[in-house]
Amino acid sequence: MRTSPLRSVPRVDLLIGLAIIALGTLEAFTDAMDYGAARSPELWWVGQALVTGVLVWYRRRAPVAVFILMILAQYAWHRQGNESCPVWQLAALLIVFHTIGAHLSVRHGGAWALAGILIFDSGAVDHRFLPFQEAVFLTVMFGSAYLTGLALRGYLLRAHRMSERAARLELERERRAAEAVAAERNRIARELHDVVAHSVSMMVMQAGILRRRMGASQEGGPSLEAEMLGGIEQAGREAVEELRIMLGALRMPQDEALPQPGLDMVSNLISTVGSSGLRATLEVEGDAVRLAPGLDLSAYRIVQEALTNAVKYAGDADVRIRIAYRPDRLELEITDNGGGAGPALSTGNGLIGMRERAELFGGSLDAGPLPEGGYRVRARLPISQGVPMSEAAK
Repeated sequence: MRTSPLRSVPRVDLLIGLAIIALGTLEAFTDAMDYGAARSPELWWVGQALVTGVLVWYRRRAPVAVFILMILAQYAWHRQGNESCPVWQLAALLIVFHTIGAHLSVRHGGAWALAGILIFDSGAVDHRFLPFQEAVFLTVMFGSAYLTGLALRGYLLRAHRMSERAARLELERERRAAEAVAAERNRIARELHDVVAHSVSMMVMQAGILRRRMGASQEGGPSLEAEMLGGIEQAGREAVEELRIMLGALRMPQDEALPQPGLDMVSNLISTVGSSGLRATLEVEGDAVRLAPGLDLSAYRIVQEALTNAVKYAGDADVRIRIAYRPDRLELEITDNGGGAGPALSTGNGLIGMRERAELFGGSLDAGPLPEGGYRVRARLPISQGVPMSEAAK
């Protein structure tokens, strides 16, 4: 698709060119004789005003070419017998001298400006000897126009250097902030390793020792207490492993991807909580789709937190986990039939965290006791059109 030439012209240049064309047309029909024309209106002025306006439009693209063409146009103007320069031509000449200063280097722009001033002062344009006062006037006028362009060029260059310096300072600030964050992450990782990981490892070791002693002192099969201790030991080992992964993530660069759990690991979560006496079942509706990593992780954490609360408050109960993949949303529902205290959950940090995870992705979460007894956590998370897991695996 081609772009119109006028659309590529800066709006300010387009307006200036149109103003020159309009002024030249107006002078052609009003006071042409005041500038030495044979009659008024002088219709050929309109064509020259149109050419001058077009040259002004493209002064930024080719400043030297426009500068030369404007001098030639002024030469042709005087060769037609016109004695003086009208306002619209004088304005166009001042603009192109300004452009030479603003868009060329001091060396090249100064040389072209000096050459233009000498051409006008020598009388080469209008074929006459210029009085000293008129030569001084032209020198001051065109020289001032060039110097204003030069001043604008200097200002723009300083502004550009300042913006580059600000960008470098911003990059340096971000680099230092990233280094500070990395140092803090390493400090947190060391503290977690020295305190939390050590404490959890000691708990796992003591639970394992106690379980083995109970098993050695009993002749029959393993007792309920031994099974619970085994569950504690297994959960502790998994906590240590997850903590080890987290510590590794803290030491990794922030832009490196870290595998995170998702809804495909809910079955492993169910087997983990089974040792606590909680009977959990999983129902999946619809075709599973590949979710965004953050959404997949948040959905898993909601299910995990709901199961944790069920273990705390539901006691020996049945839990039903329903994951429904809809065309535009993901629905999670965790329901238990226990007699746990709902108000305790509704005021806890667990529910707040689950609701924040849902709202982070524009979803919603509600939780509360059921009329027939038990408790239900239900979340709705909007999703984009995902890729079916069966196709993604191909």
